[in-house]
This record gives sequence, C-alpha cells and structure tokens, in this order.
Amino acid sequence: MWGSMRSFQQESTLDPVPGDVVIALRAIDRAAGSEARYLDQLPQLLDALRDQARVESITASSAIEGVTVEDYRVPTLVSGAARRFRNRREAEFAGYTAALDYLNQENAGQLSVGLLLHLHRQLFSFTEGRGGHLKSDDNLVVDRDPDGNRAVRFTPVRAEETPFFVSELVERTTSALRMGSHHPLLVIAAFSLDLSCIHPFGDGNGRVTRLATGFLLQSCGYGVGRYISLEQLIFESKDGYYDALAASTTGWFDDGAHDLWPWARYMLDRLGNAYDRFAARIAAGTSGGTKQDRIRDFVLLHAPPEFTIADIRRSVPGVSDNTIRIVLAELKKDSRIESSGTGRGATWHRA
Repeated sequence: MWGSMRSFQQESTLDPVPGDVVIALRAIDRAAGSEARYLDQLPQLLDALRDQARVESITASSAIEGVTVEDYRVPTLVSGAARRFRNRREAEFAGYTAALDYLNQENAGQLSVGLLLHLHRQLFSFTEGRGGHLKSDDNLVVDRDPDGNRAVRFTPVRAEETPFFVSELVERTTSALRMGSHHPLLVIAAFSLDLSCIHPFGDGNGRVTRLATGFLLQSCGYGVGRYISLEQLIFESKDGYYDALAASTTGWFDDGAHDLWPWARYMLDRLGNAYDRFAARIAAGTSGGTKQDRIRDFVLLHAPPEFTIADIRRSVPGVSDNTIRIVLAELKKDSRIESSGTGRGATWHRA
C-alpha cells in the first residue's frame, strides 16, 4: 500500500507531456543555454545580482510562511552579525540564511535523506525547535481565510510511514535524474510535489521543499536561481502557488491518481519568468550610459506594468534610492510615468 502514493509510481503521471509544457521546457532550455556566456564576461554585475537574490530568497521564502522581520534588521540577520535575536521569527530568519548558505557552497553534496534533515536542522539551528528530525506526530495541512477560519486542505502521510516515503522519494528522484527517462525539470516538479504531500517535518516543510528544489535545479544546470530569486517570484504569486499545489495534490493519496501538470506548469512559469528577469537585468546592467540612463532604460523598456522603487533597485544593481527618485520625478514631470500612493508603498506605471 505504501508504495503506491507518489508521482513516480505510475508512468502516466509524467507521460505523455502536454504540448504547452513541452513548449515551456524548450524555452527554458534555450534560456539556460545562454546563461553560461555571462559567467566570465560580467563578474561584477553577477556578484551584485547574486547578493541581491540571496537576500530576496531568504526574505521571501520566510515571508511565505509568515516569518517576517523588520526591514532594518534584515542586513544584520543575513550577514550573520546578529548576536541576539529579538523573537523566534528572527531566529528562524537566520536559520533560513544558514540553510541557504550551506547549499550555495561548492560541495553541498547530493540529494539524500541526510541533506533534507541537515537543511531542517539548519533552519531551526537558532531556535529551541526540534530541527533535523522527521515528524513524530501526524500533521495536517490547513488553509486559513481572512477571518481566521481553518479548513483542512489534505492530511499528509502518517508519521510512522514518513521515513519510508522520504527514503523512497529520494531514491526514485535520484534514479530518474540519473537515467534521464524524463526531462529533469519534470522530475524536479514531481519531487517537490511529493515532498509537499509527505510533509515530513513538524514545521518548516515549505521552506525545506523550496530549498531542496532550488538545489536540484542548480544541480541539473538551471542556475538562474543564484541571480534571480525564485522564492521572490513565488511570493509575488502566492495565490497561484497554493492553487497549483491544491490542484495537484488532489488524488495524490488515491494510488497516485493525481494531476501533476497544474504544479509543473506553475513551477515552469516561475522558472521561465526568472530567466526573463535575468535577461532584463543583464540588459539594464550593460546598457551603458550613466546610472540615471540605466534606470530610465529599465523603467521605459523593461519594467513590469506596475513597479516600485524596490523593483528598480533589484533590477539595476549599484544605484541609490535617491538617484532612482530623481529619475522617477523627471519621468513623471515629462508625463512618461504615473504614480499611485505615496512613500514606501507607492507604485508606478508607464503612462
């Protein structure tokens, strides 16, 4: 019975691949192939993007789970300079930093049960939580509406079955990637969905899953997450994230009679969007001219329909907020852009 509940068990789960998914895979593979040419040509720009993506990943992945800290504390926490934490949220924020930095080192190893346990241990290394252990009690995945009402989304694998499920998932994933019978991105999508359904930890499941998914993407040659935060892209589309998970988990416990494609489409969309942003930021960073010219080019040519000062700061590394405001004021005066709101909450769009 235990061996029937996963995306790798039935061939029909991963094959045939829908036509729109095939198109998305081809586009991502083309984008990934062009990534390598920048590595030796633009080291300073890539270093700036890497530093920015690291902070965004820590902040966004934590925020998805409701773990938020005050903005002025972020630099101290991500630098490791914090001597004391003001609350549990700060301790978990620092723990995510430690886990992500472990994966970003050159020899993080290969996917294994031990790696998943180590990431969980790092995540709770500054708290009194039981980090580095699989759940000892059964758990539920619940949704909360704005009024605080709870609804059970699904009941994960029982605690007594969890060691078997996690071990087999790791074995099936590594075997599928090694054999190459399916596109690696589909294997990674199946892995992340299955790990979410198993829900192997008492707390921190979403964060560990996102960390492990990013690790597998980089291991398979899709390294854009080092420069564009995939976690930030997920945070910007949280409703789609939860909707896709809900659509693909339905039926997962009924002999694997579930539909992987809603979740796979969401993951591929985020990855494709990351490569688009990477290309736009490379273009903005290499457009020449002054810093004001680079900001102006980004706003008029590359910015999303609605953007903030933070979006510009992320997309045009090395410019100050004051310089950004000067350019925005000039463009607004020329009726090229319009604003909504004031202060830090202000948004902008092209007129």
